[in-house]
Amino acid sequence: MPVPPGHTVTPLQTIRVDIAIIGGGIAGLWLLNRVRSAGYSAVLLEQQALGSGQTVASQGMIHGGVKYTLGGALSGASEAIADMPAHWRRCMAGEGDVDLRGTQVLSDHFYMWSSAGVVSKATAFLASKALRGRVDALKKTDYPPVFRDPAFKGSLYKLVDMVIDTPSLLDTLRRPHADRILAIDWATARLQQTATGAIIELGAGDERYCLESQLCVLSAGKGNGELLRQLGVQKPAMQLRPLQQLMVRHRHLHALYAHCVGSDSKPRLTISSHRDGDRMVWYLGGQLAEDGVHCSAGELIRRGRQELEALFPWLDWRDAEWATLPVERAEPAQPGLLRPDNAWLSPCDGLPRCVVAWPTKLTLVPNLGNLLVDYLAQQAIRPAHDDALPAALPRLSAIAPAPWQAATWETA
Repeated sequence: MPVPPGHTVTPLQTIRVDIAIIGGGIAGLWLLNRVRSAGYSAVLLEQQALGSGQTVASQGMIHGGVKYTLGGALSGASEAIADMPAHWRRCMAGEGDVDLRGTQVLSDHFYMWSSAGVVSKATAFLASKALRGRVDALKKTDYPPVFRDPAFKGSLYKLVDMVIDTPSLLDTLRRPHADRILAIDWATARLQQTATGAIIELGAGDERYCLESQLCVLSAGKGNGELLRQLGVQKPAMQLRPLQQLMVRHRHLHALYAHCVGSDSKPRLTISSHRDGDRMVWYLGGQLAEDGVHCSAGELIRRGRQELEALFPWLDWRDAEWATLPVERAEPAQPGLLRPDNAWLSPCDGLPRCVVAWPTKLTLVPNLGNLLVDYLAQQAIRPAHDDALPAALPRLSAIAPAPWQAATWETA
């Protein structure tokens, strides 16, 4: 890079750590906690607020794969994550591989319901022995308030899944390692390939630093695409699966966390709930959000209102407010754009000391942590550096707002 006349080149100061993690979403923060608890010197670098993008757009579901059984059978996807709710609960109790005590749990269970007249393979399978211990049929006396209206004639099941508050989770992961989370400006920083891995050049005021590590981990979600391009690496390739989520803010103070079973093998609608002042926000995913990627915001709002009027005819939606949120889920490329069953971590092409990681689903983030720990053992990477970092490097503590806090609301 040419030096402008009258300027001098500031010599690079070298910082050495065991592990450098790029990306401050749920994946990067979880990995930071995991490796530091194992004794490694690690640092995380993020440009935006923590959790920006795919993490805060998550509905916060920690699920065990039952929603992948709506075709009427167990699948690779459903079985790969069957134990995840129990794993997360251990962490919430301070007994797991990452300490999540203090994280807010919005609901300790999830529901699945079918409307009257809906007949599918799923309705029989949900009550089968194959799902015993993961699904319970409910009596009407145990229905959540929103389904206690006499107008509801469908079937209702309770799942072992739970829902957590994503900003709370981010803060729980951030606090123990706040001094290790650095702000990076990619307008001036650079990621460069070495013989076996990568180094990061970054600045703080007039100072320039070269961050060297035994292992560089790319965990920036969609941003991994640009990081791989900077390194000149072609593999692994990334795929994006887009959604357009819908939010409805209303005066019905029913908190609902549920999947609606339709005639397809995917949930017709997935609802999570969040308080926003004196109103409730229902955050809508499922098939509605997948189909919504082809809709304008106005069209998706129209479809969403029709869905809610059809599924909850006893509720009044006339004064509700609506907002949409486009989301791109980043994953390792799969044939036919299929959804991966597990978390993914693999070395960048030809660079064993630089790996790229995608959790693929919020619930599988602990699996990603296991993959990283296993990889460190395979590469014989052991703690070798202390935790000293220059005080001049800017730290990052801001957590991205939830989608409903940043939404522009409109009436239908």
